[in-house]
Amino acid sequence: MGDRQGKQPLSTPALPPCPQCQSAYTYADGNQYVCPECGHEWPQVADAGAATGETERVWKDANGQVLQDGDAVTVVKDLKVKGSSLVVKVGTKVKNIRLIDGDHDIDCKIDGIGPMKLKSEFVKKA
Repeated sequence: MGDRQGKQPLSTPALPPCPQCQSAYTYADGNQYVCPECGHEWPQVADAGAATGETERVWKDANGQVLQDGDAVTVVKDLKVKGSSLVVKVGTKVKNIRLIDGDHDIDCKIDGIGPMKLKSEFVKKA
């Protein structure tokens, strides 16, 4: 009864060969493919962001220039500090910004005031 001579093998979905060693013995593990011969792992979906319609967030300053972590920016408008009588004046230079998700998308430290979050629409790249 266990003899399968002359019969087609059980149908299994075709897995891609390993991109490094071309081994045909790859297997799926979660959302990755794994090669047991060389140990290489790669995603089943080539670009997960493109497959789900997601795009990478781009932060822009008041002039439309793209901001990146570590940039230096200059404040373009007087900004009141919430819960305080302090004001961040126009022209205040802020170094080494960190971009974050949220309404206030810049995390930084301003000399004389301390840690603060700013909106990218109120700064320009220095």
